Amino acid sequence: MADSSISVDKLKAFWRSQVHDEENWNFNMAFSMFGQMLRSEIRPDNFTYACVVRACCDKADLDRLKIVQGGAVVSGLGWDSICSSALVTAYSRLGHVDEASRVFYAMSESDQDLVMWNSMISGYGLLCVWDKGLKLFNEMRSLGRLPDGYTLVGLISGLADMSLIGVGQSVHGLCLKSCLDSDAYVGSALVSMYARCMCMDSACKVFGGLSQRDLVAWSTLVTGYCQCGDGEKALLVFKNVMIECRMVDHVLISSMLVATAQLANVRPGKEIHGYVLRHGLESDIMVSSALVDMYSKCGFLDEGMRIFEHMSDRSIISYNSIILGLGLHGLASRAFQLFEEILCIGVNPDQCTFSALLCACCHAGLIEDGKQIFRRMEDEFCLQPGTEHYIYMVKLLGTTGELEEAFNFIQSLPQPVDPGVWGALLSCCEMCGNSTMAGIVAQQLFQMEPEKGAYRVMLSKTYASDGRWSDVKKLRDEMIDGRLKRIPGLSWIGCSGNQIDNELLTC
Repeated sequence: MADSSISVDKLKAFWRSQVHDEENWNFNMAFSMFGQMLRSEIRPDNFTYACVVRACCDKADLDRLKIVQGGAVVSGLGWDSICSSALVTAYSRLGHVDEASRVFYAMSESDQDLVMWNSMISGYGLLCVWDKGLKLFNEMRSLGRLPDGYTLVGLISGLADMSLIGVGQSVHGLCLKSCLDSDAYVGSALVSMYARCMCMDSACKVFGGLSQRDLVAWSTLVTGYCQCGDGEKALLVFKNVMIECRMVDHVLISSMLVATAQLANVRPGKEIHGYVLRHGLESDIMVSSALVDMYSKCGFLDEGMRIFEHMSDRSIISYNSIILGLGLHGLASRAFQLFEEILCIGVNPDQCTFSALLCACCHAGLIEDGKQIFRRMEDEFCLQPGTEHYIYMVKLLGTTGELEEAFNFIQSLPQPVDPGVWGALLSCCEMCGNSTMAGIVAQQLFQMEPEKGAYRVMLSKTYASDGRWSDVKKLRDEMIDGRLKRIPGLSWIGCSGNQIDNELLTC
């Protein structure tokens, strides 16, 4: 019996030391030790199972998590409040909210504490299933449970679309009523929510009201401007970060390199690269991949290739960056070679890999190769195509004059089709001078986005090239009567790169 007591103490001591020592944390050793415990006379208690469940969650090992749950059920601890709480949290964090829900609702109401409610709501937020999260939130409040900051952040995290801005504002109102809006954690989540919904004015206003602006809050604001395509403002915020925080992390650096790539201005990108080298961040895969992407999009493919070749460790993100760079520079054959290299070394391609490959096909005009890649994506790699892939396919077909095939391709897609896909076909019609097809496509877009004047301008140009002046006049009259405006195009040449040097962001 003494030996058993010593073993239990050793196990607990091991977990405590390993959990707090992240650098030397050894999941396999810990799980092996747990197996030895099961084979001995010592019976694990609810705390032991909860500890192993948390370890499986940290390791994102779903298979072992289910095995541990099965062991807990067999030992009679499956519905213990401590075990169940750990299981709900683990399944929610791993995105398996249905499993978490089964455990959650099998418990008594008295055992469903706020931590578990928050785990469930956050799990739905993680999957962007905001409606289920909101339903659960209302259920929680009907039972008299008061939400805290983590509850509201879980709700906010599921809102990732402009159409949901009303829901987000309602949650923001609840934050104000609960006096949680000034909390750094909640405030950063609100900034992120408004940024995802493309409402940067509101994001900036919330940011300005934060009593403590930590690096997370600054990073959220920078990332928001990058997501909205406003790289110039992102750079201005970054300058303020450097003044206030001085030290930045790899996440913020990567976001800034994205902003620089959007501006196609290599000067700030080189300055950030210098910061990376001075602070030893070049070994970070995310940073190196962003550098490859930035140099490629700024026209310095050789520099991007040099960084890629010197990377000691490469992920699929690294390969995607260089494949896209090669494709943008018309080097489709080299992009295809890298893709084959990915497959040979056992790296699994993702949706971004196929976007980069289709981009390469578009720039090189390789229709058959593009069709084959699109088929392989779904048939061979079981990856569901998205809007970006559809747009590339339409451009690939349309720019080579295959407008009817492009039209039939769109008709075969799951409905409703994103306006960007129809817009790509309208652009191809304008380029090919096919006013008949342009008129059909434009009608689809007018129904989807009646307030957008750019589509009428594109159709007007197509009619003009075909000599249909009466139709041109009719379209322009419609724009004037409906007060529709087209956002003017903008282009510039950054010779000195100091067009933003003397500007400051005021929130």
